[in-house]
This record gives sequence, structure tokens and C-alpha cells, in this order.
Amino acid sequence: MRKILTLLLAIVALGLAARMQGLPKAADDETQLIQLERSWNQAEMGRDSRAITSLFDDTLVYVDYDGSLMNKAQYLRTVADPTAKPEHMHDEGMKVHVYSSAGVVTGVYRETGTIKGKPYTRRARFTDTWIKQNGQWKCVASQSTLIQ
Repeated sequence: MRKILTLLLAIVALGLAARMQGLPKAADDETQLIQLERSWNQAEMGRDSRAITSLFDDTLVYVDYDGSLMNKAQYLRTVADPTAKPEHMHDEGMKVHVYSSAGVVTGVYRETGTIKGKPYTRRARFTDTWIKQNGQWKCVASQSTLIQ
């Protein structure tokens, strides 16, 4: 009886192991989302709206730190604005939660630069919502709030 129970447990364990190998690992998705967030920062610093375009779904809803609401096209225009020159942007830590084909990234970023020749410094908390479609992550919603 003991040998049969051991054999059954081994079969179940092998079945679970085989099934788990076919599933994407949440840790891989978390790493990918952090990399996408950092790529977004780099593209925004370089005012590269083309690089950012591929990160967003066409249905993007973007709520900026001042409460303004933008769609994808409106946000991309702000990135390409020649009067805004971000000089430094970095995150102060991010946390990622993956839910199957959805991911939520929260964190804090600090940004410095100039707008119309006047220097600025911002520190804000953000929440970005990503959806995985056809194997690619796309940001569908972003919201940031200034930290005083």
C-alpha cells in the first residue's frame, strides 16, 4: 500500500511539473514589465514618441500629475513638445503584480528638466496598467500623482 501511494504521489508531481513548464513564469513577466517601464523613461527623456508608441495600446488612458486626461495621440504630442526638455528621469523603485494577462506596476519616479526654459523637478507616484495581447505587453492606463 505504501509503494502504491508513493507511486501515485510521484505521478502527480511529474504531471504538475510538466504542466508548470508550459506556463509563463510570473517572474519573467515582472522583469519584462520593469524593463518596459525603464524603456519608457528613456524614450521620454529623448523625446522619442516613436519608441513610446509601441508601448501603448491605442485605447490608452493617461492621467497626468496635474489631473489632465489624455489619449495616446495627445500624450505622444506632449512627449514630442520641443519646449519640454527632460534631462533626468529615474525610478525610485517599482513593484509589479501580474494577473495572468494583466500587470499593474506601481512606483515613484523623479524627473528634472526644463519647460520653456524654466527648470523643474518632479517627484511622483505612478500606477501603470498593462495588458498582454498576442505575447506583447501594452500599457492601457497610466496615472501619476505628485508627491510634495
